[in-house]
Amino acid sequence: MKKDMTPEEKARCVIDDKLCQSGWAIQDLKRLNLTASLGVAVREFPTSTGEVDYTLFVDGKSVGVVEAKQSQAGQSITDVEVQPGRCRQSA
Repeated sequence: MKKDMTPEEKARCVIDDKLCQSGWAIQDLKRLNLTASLGVAVREFPTSTGEVDYTLFVDGKSVGVVEAKQSQAGQSITDVEVQPGRCRQSA
């Protein structure tokens, strides 16, 4: 990773790496091809209430989301637990 990356760029690199190691094909919405692989992770996927960081598709169907959060303490999980629920609204 480059030293001058923003926290968001660093988080995306880490998440992309972990998803790739787990067998997910990572795509941007502009190049969406849900048949490219059995498992496709789409960055910045729109929902009715805003974008989620990644939406996970298996065999073309939405199965979950990945939301990046700061690694430092300070934000309670209860403050952000409703965010992944947005995925259901777009499926």
